[in-house]
Amino acid sequence: MELDNNNGIGFDVEGEDRISVLTDDILLSILGRVDITTAIRTCVLSVRWKHLPWLLHELTIDVKAFLPVLQPNPIEAEHMDEAMSSLTKVSRSFLANPRSEGPITKLQLKLYLINNYACDVGPLLCEAIDIGIVKDLNLAILDEKEIEDCTEDQMLQQGSVVNGFFSAYPSVFHCLTRLSLYNLCFDEWDINHHLFECCKQLQHLYLSNCDMASRLVWKIDAPDSKLSVLQLNVCLLGRLDVLCLPKLERLDWDTWLCPRAPLSFGVVPSLKELCLICAASNRHRGFVLSDVLNGTTSIHTMKLDFQGEKLWLQPEGKQLTAFNKLRKLSLHGIFVEFNLLWTLVLLEAAPFLEMFDIEVWEHPCEINDSMGIFGERLNPSWKLPKFGSPNNPFMKELQVIGFKPLVQQIEFIRSVMQRAPMLDTILLKYDDPCEDCEKMGILPPRPSMKCVFPKDKDEQDMVVNLLKDGVSSHARIIFSK
Repeated sequence: MELDNNNGIGFDVEGEDRISVLTDDILLSILGRVDITTAIRTCVLSVRWKHLPWLLHELTIDVKAFLPVLQPNPIEAEHMDEAMSSLTKVSRSFLANPRSEGPITKLQLKLYLINNYACDVGPLLCEAIDIGIVKDLNLAILDEKEIEDCTEDQMLQQGSVVNGFFSAYPSVFHCLTRLSLYNLCFDEWDINHHLFECCKQLQHLYLSNCDMASRLVWKIDAPDSKLSVLQLNVCLLGRLDVLCLPKLERLDWDTWLCPRAPLSFGVVPSLKELCLICAASNRHRGFVLSDVLNGTTSIHTMKLDFQGEKLWLQPEGKQLTAFNKLRKLSLHGIFVEFNLLWTLVLLEAAPFLEMFDIEVWEHPCEINDSMGIFGERLNPSWKLPKFGSPNNPFMKELQVIGFKPLVQQIEFIRSVMQRAPMLDTILLKYDDPCEDCEKMGILPPRPSMKCVFPKDKDEQDMVVNLLKDGVSSHARIIFSK
């Protein structure tokens, strides 16, 4: 079989199209793996392909597929307008006509609400939902402004636009299972009413740079909600109080400004995964993690990322009863010059832990620039538990990202080995420096800069000997670049 240079379709030497003889289900499986513009272009290949894109049961219409291949940054307004014009035509083609082959079981729609295009797409979408063409909607209302460039007025305006769209086309709520919103303020609309009373099928909510007016506390009390995933990215709320979300399984929050605890939990019996990421600024006073976890009973995976700044956790120990079911704990963004032994307090509170994941943060390019915003990095002063007998019999793997044979890292790993007799693997990983770190010279050098990741066998053997000297452990020690 040879490849046609024009369209990439396979032909045998006699010119027979081998792909077109495949059954519809196989061809639809192929089309389901490409973007909508590519799928539509297949219509011109032959009569055999002409009807296939309109048979797809899962459809993605993404406005970014209609932008220029080489996208400028920021994306120009005229390109956004042209992309929305194309998206509107494609949406009309797929949504305006009844489908003989059954409904669209899942529609992923990503669009800009600019230049009155909502008045074109909204009615199409509503009618398709009302007559049963669309059964499951994944909607993302995009905005191309960088977070740091957004003003309060712009966020209020975007909030007003989004509120107007939902108010004008309420049928959108009926089958909305996933919603992503960007750069808006919920000042002019009742967010809880829209998201938890109107969106009865909503399962996944992603908010980026969204906040309440005047940094108000957002209280969620939705006993009938099906929401299972809540993701917040740079959402500067006064606080988040999850009073009742019985189906919530995962909550991620990247960056908050609350000086103390950013959230609290009430009735969340299904919560299994929690991810908190934040670089503590001068305003952060820290909080006791057990206070945040009060009300949780089923968390098995937790990630805490400090992004190289001071810890926003206050010292504690036995109060962490919510760690009783924890299976994986990730502590990332720990400043390279910090002592790591404080993490043993969390280890002691998690008797059934299976995976312990540590990431050491070292970015010289940000050390001096961030001091005025984030303040002095103080070495953690937690009261360490006295070592008696091994108390982590279920731990199988320890991972250290950004490993260097520094005293504090060697001492930490040895302490974990002593506490985890069934430890099977210790993975020591190299962390690639960023471009800015590579460009700058380090003057004067910090103590950590004198140590490097052990790359050759002799250096690695030396590390292995340091770790296992006097410690009874059968763990494999793997060095990974």
